[in-house]
Amino acid sequence: MPKGNPPQVFQQTTTIEVDPAILTQNNDDDYESSGYSLNSEVDRYIYENGRRYHAYYGMDKNLMPNDETEQDRLDLHHEIMLQLLDGELHITPLRDDVPMRVLDIGTGTGIWAIDFADKYPNCQVLGTDLSPIQPIYVPPNCRFEVDDAEQDWLWPVDHFDFIHLRNLAQSMSSYPALLRQAYSHLKPGAYLELGELGAEIYSDDNTLSPTHGFKRFLNCIDTAFTAMGRPQQTAATIQKLLEDAGFIDIQVSSFKQPFGPWPQDPRMKQIGAMVLVMAQTALEAYGMAPFTRYLGMSQEEAAQICDAGVASVRNRHNHVYSYYHIAYGRKPYPEEMSSCDEQ
Repeated sequence: MPKGNPPQVFQQTTTIEVDPAILTQNNDDDYESSGYSLNSEVDRYIYENGRRYHAYYGMDKNLMPNDETEQDRLDLHHEIMLQLLDGELHITPLRDDVPMRVLDIGTGTGIWAIDFADKYPNCQVLGTDLSPIQPIYVPPNCRFEVDDAEQDWLWPVDHFDFIHLRNLAQSMSSYPALLRQAYSHLKPGAYLELGELGAEIYSDDNTLSPTHGFKRFLNCIDTAFTAMGRPQQTAATIQKLLEDAGFIDIQVSSFKQPFGPWPQDPRMKQIGAMVLVMAQTALEAYGMAPFTRYLGMSQEEAAQICDAGVASVRNRHNHVYSYYHIAYGRKPYPEEMSSCDEQ
């Protein structure tokens, strides 16, 4: 395999300072009470636990709902990602003066693909997803297709200039197989970028107790997805996924994502407030189907774990955060492959 440059790993380590004012407003533990407002065949769906899920490619293909509530959450998370990346849509070093074919796998509502098409009007952007939940009116250089990325790809090899995907760990039965296909269909020298939510939470001021409701929720998530053969991803595992697929010049970055408006830093406070709003529906979205289908919980028990997780991050005395991991790698040129083979 070509070696390229050594992988570069960045992890945000700056301590997130707690805003003292967050704890002095009144005697209630809850943010909202403390002055913070938290506000065809292919269309085949199933309804479970009060939510709508994809069914066309199989009930267990993706355990996340695809209803309007989930679409709102996906769009909010996109805004959170923009804040984490200082307004950027990617961390990959792309040239904005070169026309590109761009593929967004698991595009969801299509919001990333639409924003990318707007930012790079000389590019052709294709977003694919299991569900047709994307808008009709989009930029002329953006289009969407219903597709299962785990099936054989029908595009030519060496076709795309950039492939983007994020938050697919819970819906991929074989992440390595997906990345092998992506590698094959990228042009030599082209990049792939992926992002995944970390499945652990941390606290810089020791306010994370062993009985924290969100910690219990994440433990159940890990148990369920591990049982499905879809383990949660870390900075180290996504780096290895890219290395094993053949990518070089890999860089991995991990960004702190606070739960709640407790940080003193204004930007992190805004991110935390948005993450807390997203958590109101995110825990149910991530938890209900795997808990009831794979852990054998009743709907009531699963809902209780999700609700307890939300309540724990709404408590302004708990100052926790997770990491969001983003990595990119480059497909080597033929001469880079041959020069390595000679060594």
